[in-house]
Amino acid sequence: MSVLDQFRLDGRRALVTGGSRGLGLEMARGLCEAGAEVIIVGRDEAHLAEAVKRLEAGGGRAVALQADLQNGEEAERMCAAALKKFDKIDVVVNNVGGRRINFPTEDMPLDEWRKIVELNLTQAFVCTKLLGAPMLERRWGRVINVASISGFVAGKPMRGRSYETSKAALAMFTKAVAADWAQHGVTVNAIAPGTFLTDANRRWFKERPELQTEIEATVPMGRLGEPQEIAGLAVYLASEASSYMTGSVVVVDGGRLLW
Repeated sequence: MSVLDQFRLDGRRALVTGGSRGLGLEMARGLCEAGAEVIIVGRDEAHLAEAVKRLEAGGGRAVALQADLQNGEEAERMCAAALKKFDKIDVVVNNVGGRRINFPTEDMPLDEWRKIVELNLTQAFVCTKLLGAPMLERRWGRVINVASISGFVAGKPMRGRSYETSKAALAMFTKAVAADWAQHGVTVNAIAPGTFLTDANRRWFKERPELQTEIEATVPMGRLGEPQEIAGLAVYLASEASSYMTGSVVVVDGGRLLW
């Protein structure tokens, strides 16, 4: 098998949560281009339908699965539906997440803390558990968790710290499960992105252009990431090319953590 052939995903099926927009959509696009059939999971049916059209227009094979993975129970329902509809899932990309709130720690309501932990950590645990278990039986599989550089450093404009805490926990969850599953042929790795120019961030920076300038000044490359710049790494981690790699958290941040 040639080096480039190792990156092919023909005959594989991948599921990408939060796959209808942003980094999730770009990772789904990369997996499609490498030959995988991709299931994109999202909460908005219109966005899902548009994403499937875009992926198919590029020659990919994609299907949509509507679910709002705001907590572990919703994740359980999504996984049950996916396992009932599809005979196997070879690659799981736990991409959905976010922070959505900005309470100072001293004012953070307990239920708001729990919401962020559920969104960023618990649902990823559930998807890994339920979709990863059949991989153990087949002795092949890939789990890719999307963490964040916020799991390594505290973001200056953030408050409450539930986002950083949950992303740091997701990185450690990745390492611990990787150790458990390595002997079964299933790899578990994570991607820790810096700030990328997703549509949501572009809207945010349009309202606060000074914030974009401030963040760019902390990045050695002097710019923010373009969403498509994460796709190649997702393909690598999903493919045979990464067969001897597990438990890694790969930072993609333009050098942000160097300073």
